[in-house]
Amino acid sequence: MLIGVVADTHMPRKGKELPKMLLQGLEKVDMIIHAGDLTELWVLDQLSEIATVSAVAGNIDPPAVVEALGYKKVLEVEGRKIGVFHGHGNTGKTVERAFNAFSDADCIVFGHSHIPYCQRHQNILMFNPGSPTDKRRQPMYSYGLLMVGETVQGELIYFL
Repeated sequence: MLIGVVADTHMPRKGKELPKMLLQGLEKVDMIIHAGDLTELWVLDQLSEIATVSAVAGNIDPPAVVEALGYKKVLEVEGRKIGVFHGHGNTGKTVERAFNAFSDADCIVFGHSHIPYCQRHQNILMFNPGSPTDKRRQPMYSYGLLMVGETVQGELIYFL
C-alpha cells in the first residue's frame, strides 16, 4: 500500500489551496495521512478527493479541528501499526516526543518541526514529511510517501 504523508500545511495562512506539486505527487496513493497543523478542515476535503484521509490535530489547530480529529491515533495498515501524532509538547525534541507517544508501532508519523525526517529508532520508522507550504529554514518544500507491506519504508519528496 502506498500512503501519502503531509503535515504543517497551515492553511489558509500559507495559501488558498494546496500546491499543485503536492496534489500531483499524491495522485497514485491509496491513502493520505495528515500529521496536524492544517488549521482548516477543508484541507482534508481537498485531500480526500485523491484518497481516503486520516489526520490528527496539531498545536495551532482551532478547537473545532481538535474536536473532530484528536491529537493522536494508531492506524493499522497491511498488518502494520502506524502511530500519528503532531509532535508538539513542552519537553524534549520533536522526534523524542513523537517516539515516546507510542509504545507499539512499526512507524510513527509526526510533524511540528517542519524538518523532513526519515530514520529508524529501535526498529521504528520515524517519519516527518516536512511541509508542502511552509518550509521555514528548509531549502525546499516537502511531503512524503510510505510504502507499507512486510515492512514500512519511507521516502521524502522535495520540490520548489
